[in-house]
Amino acid sequence: MNVWTAQTQADYAALSTALCLCVCAAGLFGEDLVQRGHRQDLMVLAHVAAHPGAEARGIARAVGSPERVVARNLSRLTEKGLLALE
Repeated sequence: MNVWTAQTQADYAALSTALCLCVCAAGLFGEDLVQRGHRQDLMVLAHVAAHPGAEARGIARAVGSPERVVARNLSRLTEKGLLALE
């Protein structure tokens, strides 16, 4: 709405505010995409902690993610030393 008002009334403060809000929203969206993998790792780690010896298929079913995504999470957690393969 501010962009439309700024164009009809030549209010450049409203225009710059609207553009700033758009940039901030895009930044938050990007941050959410980056953090999604971290949250998925935590869900997988919590499930494995509660169910030692769980297999990727069972973990995927429990956390509601595809098995290939869970396999990637398990690889990342193993590389970080948070999980160990038996």
